[in-house]
Order: sequence, then structure tokens, then C-alpha cells
Amino acid sequence: MASRTASPLTHPDIDDFDLFKVMSALTDETRLAIVVALAASPGLACSVFRQDATASVLTRHFRVLREAGVIHQQDVGTRRINTLRKEELDERFPGLIDLVLKESAGRVTPRANASSA
Repeated sequence: MASRTASPLTHPDIDDFDLFKVMSALTDETRLAIVVALAASPGLACSVFRQDATASVLTRHFRVLREAGVIHQQDVGTRRINTLRKEELDERFPGLIDLVLKESAGRVTPRANASSA
């Protein structure tokens, strides 16, 4: 999903995290599944999530999560690596991500092929 001609990735500072943007980003089942997968296996490439959706659909989901401050993305070679910004989210909204992960247990199946990471 990483493009050589794409503009640089922007990530909000912790002071710019907005609870309603974060919660809105987490209301989508695909984005929530991405978060669950990243909580279990930090540092997954975008390509491991491709089995359920097209690259363009996933790109949008990752952008929404990144712009809300939920994930951090970094281009490494030809791969875009994703990590959950759990520590920063915990600092800004204590316990929120733990609650989201707890409530999603059994409801959401991580959509990543960790063997492809």
C-alpha cells in the first residue's frame, strides 16, 4: 500500500487526540479488527490484512485510524508498518483501549495473516 509518490504520513500529536475521532474510528468492524490484530501483533505490514478487502478500501481504513491517532504508520522499504499507539492513547484517555479490546474479545476476529508479517 505504500506509494513512492504519496505525501508524507502525518500523525496527530497526543495533545491533538480527539476522543470523538478515536471512537468514530473504532466503530467500524474492519478498523476494530485491525486494532485487535495490532494489539496482539505489533508492527504488522498493511499487506497482511488484504485477505478481506481491496487495497484501496484498506488504505482508507488505515488512514482513518492514523488520522485519529489510533495507529502509527512507517514506511520501511516497500512495506508500510503499523503499530497501535496504545501508550499514547492510554496517556490521553486512560483505560480506553483496554476497554475497547476487552469488549471486542469474542466479537471481532483479527483480520491479519501474522505468518505474512
